[in-house]
Amino acid sequence: MNAMTTPTTGTSASSTISSKRVEGTKVYNQQGEKLGSIDNVQIDKHSGHVRYAVLEFGGFLGIGTDRYPLPWNVLKYDTGLDGYVVPLDKSTLEKAPHYEHEQAPEFTDEYGRRVHEHYGVPWQ
Repeated sequence: MNAMTTPTTGTSASSTISSKRVEGTKVYNQQGEKLGSIDNVQIDKHSGHVRYAVLEFGGFLGIGTDRYPLPWNVLKYDTGLDGYVVPLDKSTLEKAPHYEHEQAPEFTDEYGRRVHEHYGVPWQ
């Protein structure tokens, strides 16, 4: 038995993951099509909870990609895909709030409400 497994289940004992392991993880839609990968995570300074996973999406061969903040609770990890699955299609994503890589918005409550409303997820 190593430090990462429990003696009874053999599964990971930790319910946390390093942001370094999240960044770069592929994101798929429910049909198994790759949408992009996680560029970074945005953490609420007050609660310490991850608020958004920022998806790198669009472009061609990594050029011209934009960043799409996804509310953390829309991502579900799929061990078979070794990535996150989101209940979104490309057209929904293309219409979502997004920004260019070097033009990150200020993640204010107003911006957060806009992002959450787009995905139909309750704000806080």
